[in-house]
Amino acid sequence: MRSLTATACVAAMSAAALLLSGCSDPRGLRVAGPAVSPSPPAGPAEVTEPVYVSDAARRPLQRPASFELTDAVSLTGLHWTSWGDATAKATGGLSGAWCRPECKEQPYPVEVTLSGLLKQDGPKRQSRPAFYSSATLVSDRLPPEKAAELGRVSLHTPEF
Repeated sequence: MRSLTATACVAAMSAAALLLSGCSDPRGLRVAGPAVSPSPPAGPAEVTEPVYVSDAARRPLQRPASFELTDAVSLTGLHWTSWGDATAKATGGLSGAWCRPECKEQPYPVEVTLSGLLKQDGPKRQSRPAFYSSATLVSDRLPPEKAAELGRVSLHTPEF
């Protein structure tokens, strides 16, 4: 019985050695063809400089949930779908003294687009802030004269 077990064991080891040696090249592992390049990341390019919008008090803000766009225009409940590229886009609520009492409790729905990205000049190694210089507000609840006024609003930007 021992000889049968020993024979089976030797046969199994020989078969394993034969299979393993058949998969190798005596010259070693060789790789042929061009190297694989990593895939570019999905989505927009990463923003390397901080990007801000200034409120009416000239405070720099990043992706604000709400802020005073001007002394007469407030934006609330902002949900940003993009930020840091040439334009930033959000939806939220719009109110101001000009629409009260109607919009005080229930702000008008609004689409906000920030644009005119201005970057500070400076050494490439330092982080340089950028600011949006213009806002466009679109709401179907605005009276025509207010829609024209809020169609393009100049924003405060620091002196670069």
